[in-house]
Amino acid sequence: MRDSLFHLRRAENASLQSQIREMLVSSILEGRIPSGEPLPSSRRMAQILGVSRNTIVLTYQGLVDDGYLTARERSGFYVDPTILDGRAPSGPRIEQESLDRPAWPERFRVRPSLQENIVKPLDWRAYRFPFIYGQVDQELFPIGAWRECSRQALGRKGMDAWTSDARENDDPMLVEQIRTRLLPRRGIYADTNEILITLGAQNALYILASLLMSAETTVAMEEPGYPDARNIIALKTGQMKLLPVDDRGLPVDFRLHDVNYVYTTPSHQFPSTATMPLERRQELLKYAAEHDFVIIEDDYEAETNYVSDPTPALKTLDTDGRVIYVGSFSKSLFPGLRLGYLVAPAELIAEARALRRLMLRHAPTNNQRTAALFLSLGHHDTLVHRLQRVYRERWQEMGAALKKYFPDSTRMPTFGGTSIWLRIPESINAVELSRAAEAEGVLIEPGTVHFGSENPPQNFLRLGFSSIPTDRIGPGIHKLAEIIDKHQRSA
Repeated sequence: MRDSLFHLRRAENASLQSQIREMLVSSILEGRIPSGEPLPSSRRMAQILGVSRNTIVLTYQGLVDDGYLTARERSGFYVDPTILDGRAPSGPRIEQESLDRPAWPERFRVRPSLQENIVKPLDWRAYRFPFIYGQVDQELFPIGAWRECSRQALGRKGMDAWTSDARENDDPMLVEQIRTRLLPRRGIYADTNEILITLGAQNALYILASLLMSAETTVAMEEPGYPDARNIIALKTGQMKLLPVDDRGLPVDFRLHDVNYVYTTPSHQFPSTATMPLERRQELLKYAAEHDFVIIEDDYEAETNYVSDPTPALKTLDTDGRVIYVGSFSKSLFPGLRLGYLVAPAELIAEARALRRLMLRHAPTNNQRTAALFLSLGHHDTLVHRLQRVYRERWQEMGAALKKYFPDSTRMPTFGGTSIWLRIPESINAVELSRAAEAEGVLIEPGTVHFGSENPPQNFLRLGFSSIPTDRIGPGIHKLAEIIDKHQRSA
């Protein structure tokens, strides 16, 4: 067998044995290793790949145990001919131009690919100054505690919780932890039948838009605001009122008289970071009752208030069931977990549960149980305290650096959070600046995408600090100031 068939691309996130196994399994399933020829001996394969012979022996034996290889005494290892049973023969894919092919663009009822969205480089960790929002600093996450909870969740005693078909049901342990641990921190008390687990906040918003909105529905939203929420709602209705926010968040005035729904981020306005005061919250609820609209409260950074006294959620003031609460684990745990939750009146949750079943049945039960254990054992509270301490340090460092290099360009959020909304000179285009900064190792997010109106301002940046070490913040802001200065002089 040709030695050139075997080539190992070293990866940092997997063991050598796993990488070799993946290479061999792919070659077997793709038919590149004939079943009638022996594989190279363990000694020879070790030489080809530049690894120890023991690693190859363990890999071969594991493939024998799993039915990919057979061992023949004094002969070697061969592909088990039965491993490919039941697979249809495949041939080369032939693309043919045909007049009978569907005209796909004419069939699309909506075109979400044409919407403008937030974009982040997948390799953001490779940049020295990643001022991007919503990402995790791996040094702060208790990977050992999460691994132990995952081990418990995947143990034989807990198999019933994640191997069975839960249909439309959620993990009762996670629902109980949300009900008794998370929501009371925000001043919210809910029954079990008023909580639904979702695949993050976006999934919750999509469910709500699908259930409650049509082409005739009018929705008031913040401007600037959360692009994902705006894009989701835009798929259902074009009747959106974009209300420019002030230093107290969403304005409450006559423009809300004829709306059906209001989407808002009152505790920490997305992206300006303004916090809606109690008086305006009460006024918003009064308007909702007088004009019969429902409020969707997105409490996306519920666990990151480390500056002022804890601000109860808008939902806590709701006595009429007019506030739908959306929460997420993306900021306190990690965005890749894709777990969030809805809190609403029981009749709405029942319909949302039925719709979710048609979409995806339920969130992965193994992830639900792992998160539930993480909460129940106190690891989440410990993590939140750690994050609040570190984020406060970074918030202070950001404030000092911005005051030095960008005086009068921003207002530090009184809530805390993990980002800063920065106004730069009007002569600078934030999108062009972001490209120039990226080339010099500084990742920044243009603020333009957060505006939904025509001809939005081009001179805003959103600077996240959840994933950048504290000691790099000052030098990073200094570097950004130099790039802006260079950009202005070359214009």
